[in-house]
Amino acid sequence: MADNSGRAKAAGGKRGSKQVVATNRKARHDYSILEVFEAGVALQGTEVKSLRLGQASLADAFATVDDGEVWLHNMHVPEYVQGSWTNHDPRRKRKLLLHRQQIDRLVGKIRDGNLALVPMSVYFSDGRVKVELALARGKRAYDKRQDLARRDAQREVVRALGRHAKGMS
Repeated sequence: MADNSGRAKAAGGKRGSKQVVATNRKARHDYSILEVFEAGVALQGTEVKSLRLGQASLADAFATVDDGEVWLHNMHVPEYVQGSWTNHDPRRKRKLLLHRQQIDRLVGKIRDGNLALVPMSVYFSDGRVKVELALARGKRAYDKRQDLARRDAQREVVRALGRHAKGMS
């Protein structure tokens, strides 16, 4: 009887788990998220080693579709400390791996609706580096203020319910 769990054991028994390396916290504040995609990333060896150390930044990152290929720009992956002259450029553009149908859908939606491709997070899934890519529309200043007011009101409701449950009000 063959045991097919060798790969799960090699990955530490965490089959299907996500080890998040970096998140783009400002994206949810600046954009309305419409749809989310998962894409693989074509990386060099020293980039993967640097990501395994938990070092990356998505602060100014964005994605574009050029000639039928999706590219991730401005993601900062610092040079690997123990790397040699073969180290990578920290802010080079990286190719994202998506199916052709997904790319065609993205091109159509971006062209029609004035939308942007924003990376939300970078993580390891089954030992492979993935990027959570969001199709998003930019928020205006008043939208951001409304979201903040809504969040503050919700927080106050939760506090009031907590005080009421403790018998403090």
